[in-house]
Amino acid sequence: MNLAEHRIPAEAFDELAAGAGGVDTVERLISAQYSKHLLLLRGVLEAVRGAGHPAWPQARRAYDLLASIQSSHPEAVDAVLRHPSVGAWARHTIVTLETPEQMAALAAAAAIHAGVTCEVDVGVIDRVINLPSLGQLTLDHDATVATVHCFPGGSEVTTGHGFVRIGGDAPGWRGLRSLSAETDSRRLDVLVDDLDPHRMPGSDALRGPLTAQEAGHWQELLEDGWGLLVRNHPSVAEQVSVAISVFTPLAPPSGGMSSATSRETFGCVAMSTPPDGHALAVTLAHETQHAKLSALLDIVPLTKPDDGSRYYAPWRDDPRPAAGLLQGAYAYVGVTDFWQRQRHHEDGEAAIRANAEFARWRSAARLVTTTLLDSGALTAPGVTFVGGMARRLDQWAGEPVPAASTVLAAGAADRHRSLWRERNT
Repeated sequence: MNLAEHRIPAEAFDELAAGAGGVDTVERLISAQYSKHLLLLRGVLEAVRGAGHPAWPQARRAYDLLASIQSSHPEAVDAVLRHPSVGAWARHTIVTLETPEQMAALAAAAAIHAGVTCEVDVGVIDRVINLPSLGQLTLDHDATVATVHCFPGGSEVTTGHGFVRIGGDAPGWRGLRSLSAETDSRRLDVLVDDLDPHRMPGSDALRGPLTAQEAGHWQELLEDGWGLLVRNHPSVAEQVSVAISVFTPLAPPSGGMSSATSRETFGCVAMSTPPDGHALAVTLAHETQHAKLSALLDIVPLTKPDDGSRYYAPWRDDPRPAAGLLQGAYAYVGVTDFWQRQRHHEDGEAAIRANAEFARWRSAARLVTTTLLDSGALTAPGVTFVGGMARRLDQWAGEPVPAASTVLAAGAADRHRSLWRERNT
């Protein structure tokens, strides 16, 4: 498995700093993330070998099988190794040495995608075999190892208690659902990963699999949200279609909607069920910003090591380190960009609210860019990057908004800051 060297040209760097990024730029970031996953897989091998882990021979065989499949069916290996949870699993395994046997499940998933003939012994954890990018098989009996038999017509698993087919409506099999939407010949395809234990590291809001009815509702939301993005925000739709490949459902918060991305799972957006297509559209705009910045940070460090300093963020209840402040500010550059356009497509009260969103977040993000530039916490590239963010926000600063929207935005900002001060005296 060969690695490439990754650099970000100055023009692409400036494009990203302004909150944008065309397909070529985003694909550069995606390519770097793929190399990151390859490095992490190699890191798993080195970690288990160095620790004398008993799973070392199995992990080595699985790695070699992946390399063999890649030589003849690269698209099959890509489908597995680009799956967001793979990076999170590999990093977790390097740190803890807990599940190196999962390397064999990656090889089995690639073999199934490729339709090649082979047998792979995979680990079984709590009666479950997890096949990233495909789904999960739950056995009705205890086992520690199972053999996945792959062949051109399908695949099955044996454990000594008989065999179980993988796919379709086979007993115990739960495949990842796919959602898709198309508007004006622009298409978005995503998998719903509500199964993989590494689908969103650190989240305490992961929920169980969607029901068929819930999945149908998410499909409707995607169609509405994607249509809005394509019609009103074509550049954002372009970025989303390239960068985002997986949705992970979250349990609903006590109020509103929650969403998240992780630097370890590039391409995945975790969210509770959006209330409507508008909410899904702005969530995708917001979280795609996080994804782009996280991928860029793997190539170019923008902040210095954390020195313990904490700062006010107009979108958080807690003080934030410089790195977290940068992530939030960059996301809200994208949110501001969304509302700058969307307000022109709304009427009546909806237009007042959209203008208020635009006014609030352009001011909030600009406040934070000033904080960052004055903090001394940025690297030289970081100063350049945040300066680009500030210039983009300054371009929006003079755009007029209705007086009612200005009052709403200022009131929301003042309330947030007052409550923040009470909490963080």
